[in-house]
Amino acid sequence: MAGEVSKAIPNKELWEGGRSPFSMSYGKMMMWFFLISDALTFGAFIVSLGWFRHTYPTWPVSDQVFFHIPFVHGNFPLAYVAFMTFVLIISSVTMVLAVEAGHRNDKAGVAKWMVATIIGGLIFLFSQVWEWSTFIAGPDGLIETWFDNATLTTNPYGPPQYAQFFFCVTGFHGFHVFSGVVINVVILINVLQGTYERRGHYEVVEKGGLYWHFVDLVWVFVFTFYYLL
Repeated sequence: MAGEVSKAIPNKELWEGGRSPFSMSYGKMMMWFFLISDALTFGAFIVSLGWFRHTYPTWPVSDQVFFHIPFVHGNFPLAYVAFMTFVLIISSVTMVLAVEAGHRNDKAGVAKWMVATIIGGLIFLFSQVWEWSTFIAGPDGLIETWFDNATLTTNPYGPPQYAQFFFCVTGFHGFHVFSGVVINVVILINVLQGTYERRGHYEVVEKGGLYWHFVDLVWVFVFTFYYLL
């Protein structure tokens, strides 16, 4: 209408609730878009894994492959993989506590639980390095001869696709865990420096938490479809 002046909605009001149809910040929305696209990639891996398992009736039984525990001799089927899964799930709990502390603007609480989350991620990463070394070493566990054992093209366990999926799926997930640890370290440094305290909110911790929970959830699927089934 003539004489009517249009008024743009301020970005703060648009993206921080109120008039926003999504009631979330732009950063959180973009994190969700990224996680959805990443989930499609992991989903393609899982579907491909299922197809190859169906194609090869001689697919190895994982509890006969992953039975080692560091510094302990014996046969403990999937015990250490279960431990790795437990550690990652606990790290997701500590991340929830960090986000909750951020909602209360509790700087010390955020820092404490972020440190616990980082430690959990590092334990998982070092465990995965050890798991790769034992897998490459072969059923005899002799790492000194690993170049003659499991590779991407040949392995003593069965079809080469078994090793290929092990390296690609767990490696891709491990890269995500490593990235998450780096992100969490950066967030922790900013927390200690009071960056988010000065901003008046800890939304970055929440966005980092979304990524970390996604990484943990993906591992549950990897553990289920690669190791258990």
